Amino acid sequence: MLLGAIADDLTGATDLALTLAREGMKTVQVVGVPEKGFDFGDAEAVVIALKSRTIPADAAIELSLAAARCLKANGADQLLFKYCSTFDSTDEGNIGPVTDALLELLDVPLTLACPAFPANGRTLYRGHLFVGDLLLSDSPMKDHPLTPMRDANLVRVLQRQSKNKVGLVSHDAVDVGSNAIGKAFEKAEEAGERIVIVDAVTDEHLRAIGRAAAGFRLITGGSGIALGLPENFRRTGELSGLGTEGFSAPNGPAVMLAGSCSAATRRQIAAATAAGVPVLKVDPLDIAEGRTKADDVATWVRASGAKIPLVYSSDDPAEVKKAQDALGRDRAGEVVEHLLAGVATGLRKDGYNRFLVAGGETSGAVVNALGVQALRIGPEIDPGVPWTHSIGDEKPVALALKSGNFGADDFFLKAWSVLA
Repeated sequence: MLLGAIADDLTGATDLALTLAREGMKTVQVVGVPEKGFDFGDAEAVVIALKSRTIPADAAIELSLAAARCLKANGADQLLFKYCSTFDSTDEGNIGPVTDALLELLDVPLTLACPAFPANGRTLYRGHLFVGDLLLSDSPMKDHPLTPMRDANLVRVLQRQSKNKVGLVSHDAVDVGSNAIGKAFEKAEEAGERIVIVDAVTDEHLRAIGRAAAGFRLITGGSGIALGLPENFRRTGELSGLGTEGFSAPNGPAVMLAGSCSAATRRQIAAATAAGVPVLKVDPLDIAEGRTKADDVATWVRASGAKIPLVYSSDDPAEVKKAQDALGRDRAGEVVEHLLAGVATGLRKDGYNRFLVAGGETSGAVVNALGVQALRIGPEIDPGVPWTHSIGDEKPVALALKSGNFGADDFFLKAWSVLA
């Protein structure tokens, strides 16, 4: 194992695994910290998917350190802490506290933080994160139900979370190239900074950052930062170059489950509805009060006909707030996740083996309910979202696990054409 990655949610882990595989690393994704003795095979990169983005910071630190120790024990030379390209967090964490803990565990003086993902419209300039043409604070992320992002200045955001001094390597250095970035890292360390936000507006910037960080034992960022990492191992002759493996999806019935309330997912639902996809909306209050049950939803799915049906709870911010006010912020999401996970397990017993799931928390709940432990990466649907295939199952399933913010408007419609 050359690179070990810790991802704070499942869809982000899949996105990262896809990037590493495309860049030539034999990659395995595992769900949760594996038990001692887990066989990673001949993987050159291993991505451990956690559900740590919105849990209490102490719990996120404990899980992340356990994952880091597992990866180190299995030979990882470099660790990557992966979080969302929109830096989803609160003023308390969890990005800062987990980064601080990993810095201490590895006893390293400096790391970088770069969530940029230009292919999906996430760019960093002068330390400010943009979503498309909008500052993060002006984007739909300002209304995220769990991690509303109302400050686009990531130096400021991360400094509120971290006990370490946070600095910036700006576009001026990044645009010159890896040597200038390396010198900027040296100056940051001399200034007592332990974490530096690094600007990036193009893929070439990300590759240059990767070259400059070849000697870093810890890197943090979005999946885009991984673009420049495999080449470092290739230059030293450590990389096989066999990133992609044969992918054969099981043949069988399919369903789509959406728990994300992001603007992108809501547009995708609207496009699917307009195209005649059978849709069923479930309401958190109806679920909590027992009026909507997983068995009833599964029965509706089975009766939906030849078209692949979509079950969703996604709603606009005002309606989400009503549910949160009535049930509490966490419970409003948990009841939906539990219901959709129950739908998935019920359908799998009936032979359903193709699941498209939208939303990081929902994806985690569904995968855990299905008992999936490891995934092989398959064809890409949209930037950052591949089909995956469960590993080690007697009856394998194909899974597309989509971050709420990712995917074009026609994502739900075209995903199936990619899965030949």
